[in-house]
Amino acid sequence: MKHTLSVLVENKPGVLTRVAGLFARRGYNIDSLAVGMTENPAISRMTIVVDGDEYVIQQVTKQLDKLIDVIQVLDITSEQYVERELILIRVNASPSVRGEIMQIVDIFRARIVDIGKDSLIIEATGDLGKINAIESSMKPFGIMEVVRTGKVAMVRGPKNDNE
Repeated sequence: MKHTLSVLVENKPGVLTRVAGLFARRGYNIDSLAVGMTENPAISRMTIVVDGDEYVIQQVTKQLDKLIDVIQVLDITSEQYVERELILIRVNASPSVRGEIMQIVDIFRARIVDIGKDSLIIEATGDLGKINAIESSMKPFGIMEVVRTGKVAMVRGPKNDNE
């Protein structure tokens, strides 16, 4: 089962390497990893998606907690949360098919962010299902290149000291 971990870490050089190394040393594959600064510039949030049973996730969580730069580790899989992923897709787009591609882009509420002589770059954000669906919809036109960010996630509801 895929688990989503929200990990707060100190925003220092080498922290990402130590966290990724922990997974590699134990032979666990990271399906998705997104890192960015939080509202506090001294703290970054890692959203890590890893495949494993409850035992594996407990072991990973315990090991992460032991790392000096890790502030908090939460398995948010069973929580209600908002998730998003970003995809950029460069697709073959001769003038004869651009109209059809633009219609599909509109259906997915995506955007065309670059127009080349025979290609378009499409930007889309959404949950995993939406991102996979727009990528599949572009395959018949010929995908030239894809870049995906991985999942970012935030637990729903209020987040303050008075919860």
